[in-house]
Amino acid sequence: MRQTKKLLAVILVSLTVLAGCSLPGLSSSSSDGIAITSMTTTESQIVSHMSRLMIEHYSDGEIEPVMINNLGSSTIQHNALLSGDAQVSGVRYTGTELTGVLNKDAESDPMVALEQTQEAFDKDFDMKFYDSYGFDNTYAFMVTRETAEKYNLETTSDLAEYTDEFAVGVDTSWFNRPGDGYPAFQKAYGFEFDNIRAMQISLVYEALSTGSLDLALGYTTDGRIPAYDLVVLEDDLQFFPPYDAAPFATHEIIEEYPVIDDALSRLTDTISTETMQNLNYRSDEEGIEPALVAEEFLEEHNYFEGKGE
Repeated sequence: MRQTKKLLAVILVSLTVLAGCSLPGLSSSSSDGIAITSMTTTESQIVSHMSRLMIEHYSDGEIEPVMINNLGSSTIQHNALLSGDAQVSGVRYTGTELTGVLNKDAESDPMVALEQTQEAFDKDFDMKFYDSYGFDNTYAFMVTRETAEKYNLETTSDLAEYTDEFAVGVDTSWFNRPGDGYPAFQKAYGFEFDNIRAMQISLVYEALSTGSLDLALGYTTDGRIPAYDLVVLEDDLQFFPPYDAAPFATHEIIEEYPVIDDALSRLTDTISTETMQNLNYRSDEEGIEPALVAEEFLEEHNYFEGKGE
């Protein structure tokens, strides 16, 4: 999950929102005063542009939201909605919201995680966390297809036989993280790796493809999975919490503009994990702007054919 650009803008916007201050010029940027947040990742920006395009289309162009891109975390997005600087988030993740914003324990059951997130945001913040787009961007161990076939690997439990043989790369932030990090992983699966290194997660995919690593922990929707023909191993013990992705809006804005609720609801259960991998690939590897990737996806799947029927 990556895409670093306009670093100065990221820092300025992030600091402003964290400080609880209004983003200067936002209200004048849109005739309706509606803004949509997205994070720095390609994925966040693609689906956030989908939200923008759907709102524009189903409002017959009467609502033209502005985008607040490159926010550094879900917490910063949340603060933007709390302060009124934004009214919609293009994507939030159940696992992140439960532990990072709501300060609850991680939940392994996807439906329970979604229900807990929806209930808490509705009750505590008067905000709506929608049903999932259809994909779950969680952690997973992965190998090259050659390695999977050579060692007959299908599940994470299959790795127990090769803990002293594989060179393993994992996300730096995951290595010592409590709850769903490496220490908890060892307890859940009952084994540890002899040769494991913490590294930037953006580096693990190429390291796998070149043979520098035998096994890596990556994100399940990353576009480099199909690009390098990697095999994602099943988390057969359901250790990793679900990170189901969904749009998010304040009740205030959807009560004022019901068409926003209709437009965002139309995206429920429409994007599979494999589809999101391919969309990310188009932007990250082929260099297509996230806004164009979003527009072409919606056009290809006929989301622009109707207006609220």
